[in-house]
Amino acid sequence: MGFDAHLSSVFSKDKKRGLSGYVKLGFKEVFNYKPQTYQLNIDGTEYSRRAFAISIANSSQYGNDVYIAPNASVKDGLLDVCIIKPFPIIKLPVLGYIMLRGKAETSDMIEIIKGKNIKIIREKEGAVHVDGEPLQMGTEIHAVVNPLSLKVIVP
Repeated sequence: MGFDAHLSSVFSKDKKRGLSGYVKLGFKEVFNYKPQTYQLNIDGTEYSRRAFAISIANSSQYGNDVYIAPNASVKDGLLDVCIIKPFPIIKLPVLGYIMLRGKAETSDMIEIIKGKNIKIIREKEGAVHVDGEPLQMGTEIHAVVNPLSLKVIVP
């Protein structure tokens, strides 16, 4: 949720497709986007954070080699709550570099909290995205990890 979900939602309605269209739209939208304050409950611990974006990750990257949670693992039974803090727009290239290099966990621009049971309350309803697919949701989001629940059949 946050900026990347907002951008995903706006992009899904745009007629122009492809990476160049996404990047152009991103530059347009980033100047108008306002961070929100979120109330988080992660495994019973309360947090209040102002954030540009929050992602709940079970693996290390979004795709396209953008690492939101470099140390996340699908095997550890935990979700990584990745909080991108508000930042001066001039630092956008730095944030991009950090995420492309897989250094999110060492950056002061990003906070990562691991947990199994995540509840997030935001100021207003709006866009979220699940693996890049935009959805509209209310002010309260609840995510729980179910370890070892996926069964895979291989030949």
